Amino acid sequence: MKAGLVEFSWTFVFQIVNTIILFLALRKVLFKPVSEFMQARQDGIAASMKEAEEKNKEAERRMKEYQTKLDFAEEEGREIIKEATKKAEMKASEIIKEAQKEAAKMMERAEAEIKRQNEKAMNQLKDEVASLAIMAAGKIIDKSLDEEKHHGLIKEFIDEVGDARWQN
Repeated sequence: MKAGLVEFSWTFVFQIVNTIILFLALRKVLFKPVSEFMQARQDGIAASMKEAEEKNKEAERRMKEYQTKLDFAEEEGREIIKEATKKAEMKASEIIKEAQKEAAKMMERAEAEIKRQNEKAMNQLKDEVASLAIMAAGKIIDKSLDEEKHHGLIKEFIDEVGDARWQN
């Protein structure tokens, strides 16, 4: 008799019993460690994802913090520039005022010098006119004057004519 692929015999029963024993032995030896390994791996992946999510949140928080600091620094920079501009304008204003004061002083000194030079020229002109008048008078009367008489005549001429007339 020809045997089929699956026959119900003691061999078949032993094969089933052996398969069940092998399954239980493998389950005890392999399935449990593999399941634990898979669970540990799954827990590790979950922990890594949670850690990555926390790090992303921390990075976003720091990015916001740095952006806030950057905005503050930009605002502070604008304030510093604004203040420096104000100080520069004030300094320029002070320099202009000082220059105007110095120019006014120079003008006053120049006017005083011009007035002094004018008075000096007028006095020289008075002396020369007086000398010419005396020389002309001396020639007219053909009289020779010594220096003392000369000065006396000049003084007398100036007193008669008056200083006010020469100042105009």
